[in-house]
Amino acid sequence: MGSILNSEPVRVGVLAEDPLRLEGLAGIFEGGNVEGRVPLSPVVGNFEELLADTTLQYLLVDLHSFTTGIGALEVIRRRCPRMRLIVIGPEGDDELALKSIIAGARAYLDLKASPQTVRQAVEVVISGSIWAPRRLLSQLIDRLLRSSDSGLSNASPRLTERESQVLELILLARSNREIAQTLGIEERTVQTHVGRLMRKTGTDNRIELLMHVTDPSLLNAAGIPERRKGDRRRSDNG
Repeated sequence: MGSILNSEPVRVGVLAEDPLRLEGLAGIFEGGNVEGRVPLSPVVGNFEELLADTTLQYLLVDLHSFTTGIGALEVIRRRCPRMRLIVIGPEGDDELALKSIIAGARAYLDLKASPQTVRQAVEVVISGSIWAPRRLLSQLIDRLLRSSDSGLSNASPRLTERESQVLELILLARSNREIAQTLGIEERTVQTHVGRLMRKTGTDNRIELLMHVTDPSLLNAAGIPERRKGDRRRSDNG
């Protein structure tokens, strides 16, 4: 994460209507001058004010502030498609967490998350990755692979052998570091392959890439379905 450390604080919008929740979330911005940490600067405002700030790239959303729940995230996604969302929601509601990720959240945490954990999630999102329990990413992957009506083009991009390997590991919810260790290559090389996969599929982030690969033609191009079925059989027998 060293490449994103700089002297200028990263502005993060904080959207929470409850004053106590807002005060609690303020804890993630304390100690911003600690060496090796990304300096963060809070931007507090109401829904319209934060969405109107065109310079804001990151938004921490307390989902409990909205009676519409996921609807609020979808509005944010439509109006500010490049806004990176860090969502805090109820504990144990995997369905809501999955819907939040599909609606554009780059991180999902529950109410019991400590300020330190929330800060770590924000830093992960700033670095360009996704923060979510692996079980949720695995559920998302299985759901996307089962989808038969993605509505995407049948035209599949041509993938190199290495791109196919990287894509399969992304489908297994591996981080760039884990992919690099598995394939015996440098992490920056993995980042290059991920960037090429996004360009070939016309996607902007990992979640969109996951959603794009529900297209059976792309999965077949990477030779993934058979191996996924094999993984499931081994899991069932194990």
